[in-house]
Amino acid sequence: MAGVTTLGDLASAIGARAEEAAIVADLKAGSEEAYAWLIGEFQRPVYGLVYRMVSDPADAADTTQDVFLKVFRGMKHFHGESSLKTWIYRIALHEAANRKRWWFRHKAHETSIEPVESDGLASGDGAMHNAAMQSALTDRHESPFDNVAHREVRRRVDAELRQIPEPYRTTLILRDLEEMSYEEIAEVLRISLGTVKSRLTRGRKALKRRLAPYVREAGGELGLTASKEEEAPNLRRQVAGGGRRVEVMP
Repeated sequence: MAGVTTLGDLASAIGARAEEAAIVADLKAGSEEAYAWLIGEFQRPVYGLVYRMVSDPADAADTTQDVFLKVFRGMKHFHGESSLKTWIYRIALHEAANRKRWWFRHKAHETSIEPVESDGLASGDGAMHNAAMQSALTDRHESPFDNVAHREVRRRVDAELRQIPEPYRTTLILRDLEEMSYEEIAEVLRISLGTVKSRLTRGRKALKRRLAPYVREAGGELGLTASKEEEAPNLRRQVAGGGRRVEVMP
C-alpha cells in the first residue's frame, strides 16, 4: 500500500511539473490567457506576503505591481531551476526588501500633511488600499464579533511580528502565514532545511514572548489561551494571511 501511495504521489508530482512547464511555455510565448492565470493565481498571496514585509497597504500595492513587472520581464530568463511559485516569491521578497530600504532612507523622514483617521489609517488612497486589503482578507461567514476579534488579533500579531528581527520574521511569515513547506522556504531563501527549522524555532519563541502579555490581558475576551507552564500564547483564533485564513500557532 505504501508503494502505491508513493507511486501515486510521484505521478501527481510529475503531472504538476508537466502542467507548470506548459504554463511557463505559454508565458514565454506571450499568451494573454497565461498571464491572466498567473495574476489570478499569485496576485493575492504576493500582496499578502509583501504587505507583511512593508506594513503599508499603499506601498504593498505598489510593490506588488513591481513584482509582476519583474516577473513579466524576467520570464524569458526562467528556466525551471525552481518552481514558478518559488521564483515569484523570491522576487517578491527581494522587491519588499528594496521597498523597506527605500522607505527608511526617504519616506520615514517625511512629514505627512494628510489627515489621519481615528484608527490610525491614512485617508485617501492609503485608506482605499487598506479597505481593499481588509475586504480581501475578511471571511464573509464570520459573525460581527468574530470579524472584529479576528481583526484585533491579526493586528496585534502583525504588530508584534514586525518587531521580530530578520531573518526569523521572514521565515515565520513564509511558514506560519503563507503555509509554505520547509523545502519551499529553503528554496526561496536559498538556505538549508536545518537553517529553516532553526530560524523557525527561534522566531516562534520570540513571538510567543512578545504576545504572552497580550494574551494574558485580552485572551479571555477574544477566546485565546496561554500556557501556564510557558506563559506563552496558544492562538486558536484563525488569522488571515496571504489572502486566506490560517491558524497562527507560534
